Amino acid sequence: SGLPDAVAAGATQTPVELLPEETLVFLLGSRYCETERLSTIAWQLFGNGPTGWDRVRTICDFVHGHIEFGYHHARQTRTAWEAYVDKTGVCRDYAHLAVAFCRCMNIPARYCTGYLGDIGMPPPYGPMDFAAWFEAFLDGHWYTFDARNNMPRIGRVLIARGRDASDVA
Repeated sequence: SGLPDAVAAGATQTPVELLPEETLVFLLGSRYCETERLSTIAWQLFGNGPTGWDRVRTICDFVHGHIEFGYHHARQTRTAWEAYVDKTGVCRDYAHLAVAFCRCMNIPARYCTGYLGDIGMPPPYGPMDFAAWFEAFLDGHWYTFDARNNMPRIGRVLIARGRDASDVA
């Protein structure tokens, strides 16, 4: 569309009992998003803060500041727990950790992969590459979030969605 990712700052968190059935799988742990290992940490970090959109933004801010980005940190087997402990990773690790934290906080979250160009970004431009981000279900809609870049971006080309990277290989 040429527009940046939608921002719905007032979007609220849907109570679990009112979530559509098709979103429930995105509350569960998965291969790379170990909610059982991260649940206590998530509630300590985010349990007393805002809910809804602001909670997801707080999660993104935390993950963005917690992980050091570097292609030399890339490892196809790194899980959300390992990214949390190692504090290193690439965009998929940012997405996995944010997805896991959202799920721990009862917010359905799904992993997304595709291309993310440099539209609207200042030079110098890096090479275009695959990217990972996630979507969170708030107020009856899926919204795009990106803990790696941590800002609305223009021109995402979605290739696939799933529980984590194992679903979209």
